[in-house]
Amino acid sequence: MEVLGLSVTTGRYRDFIDEIKHLALSNKSSYVCVANVHMLVEAHNNKSFADIVNSADIVTPDGTPLVWALRLLHKHTQDRVAGMDLLPDLLKQSEQDNIPVYFFGGTEEMIKKTVQFLKVKYPQLTVAGYYSPPFRPLTDTEKTEIERNINRSNAKIVFAVLGCPKQEKWMASMKGKINACMVGIGGALPVLIGEQKRAPKWMQKCGLEWLYRFMQEPRRLAKRYFVTNSIFIWLLLKAMLKQWVAPRTNRC
Repeated sequence: MEVLGLSVTTGRYRDFIDEIKHLALSNKSSYVCVANVHMLVEAHNNKSFADIVNSADIVTPDGTPLVWALRLLHKHTQDRVAGMDLLPDLLKQSEQDNIPVYFFGGTEEMIKKTVQFLKVKYPQLTVAGYYSPPFRPLTDTEKTEIERNINRSNAKIVFAVLGCPKQEKWMASMKGKINACMVGIGGALPVLIGEQKRAPKWMQKCGLEWLYRFMQEPRRLAKRYFVTNSIFIWLLLKAMLKQWVAPRTNRC
């Protein structure tokens, strides 16, 4: 279903886990975008980025505001499919079904903590590999080597930990080259390994998870949340008004 220019995949939460598993086991080069308000506004401001998101095999409604938008614009009741839920559930599913996973992105320190965490939390999980890229554009040689290493690892799911929009651009550039299902998980990894806390359930249900994250990192997230959220509300109100006006115009 279309939400402010983005094609968002709908269905039950469990359907998303099953479909990602299917993509992973099919050896199909594919990618999954976990869409929140930030991604939607980025896509609205940048057509080439919108094309990248709309070309994804799956676009999950990560943020509660997107779930609300689906209800307001399409009268569709949708489960929230948040990256912070998706990541641990995909790891659990991968452990059960012996699906090798790979982590691309994050700092060296974060990757080391992740590996140690996974050994304890998911002892039977096969971590096929991981790579922390440098904080500069990759050379063509490096890109080719990364592609080769991931394919040699036999990973079926590649978790991209680069943040939006960088991870979505990277996944799109690797589609057709990496024989795995790539999933952009952004800020879900620090929460999983305990570097950051997740908002209480009541804040998640009320659509206030962004506020909880902002309180943890106010300097970094101030512009992203207050400016981006305001733009989203404005765009949603315009879309709702357009829907309300159109039927009345047609009757005239």
